[in-house]
Amino acid sequence: MLLPKKTKYRKVRKGKNDGVATRGQYLAFGDYGLQSQSNERITSRQIEASRQAMTRHIKRGGKIWIRIFPHTPVTRKPQDVKMGSGKGNPEFFVAKVKAGTVLFEMKGVEEEVAREAMRLAAHKLPVKTKFIMREQV
Repeated sequence: MLLPKKTKYRKVRKGKNDGVATRGQYLAFGDYGLQSQSNERITSRQIEASRQAMTRHIKRGGKIWIRIFPHTPVTRKPQDVKMGSGKGNPEFFVAKVKAGTVLFEMKGVEEEVAREAMRLAAHKLPVKTKFIMREQV
């Protein structure tokens, strides 16, 4: 699973996650990509599950790039704890994804294989996604 080596602060506030992506919205490495269509928080477990689904489908062929990283810690309070007494402890990390962000990229496989691998990966994610291709492919 992906998680940061070190963070400046243990706990952060939720903040807003609205609007469209102004960076990371184009294919930078591969020929095929999976682009988000909505705003959502994606956990490191979901990213890993998607990566495994894609890797298994392409059977060691091609290369996959993960374009998002879970930097933001999410806290949870233990079960059966009363309100108050501060913020809970960090439980997992999420990547805040905006509409238009490229989540994964792929190169070195045929379009049909890439399309199916991205479809399998999209089923593991909480966002609506779209399969995109580089123009000159």
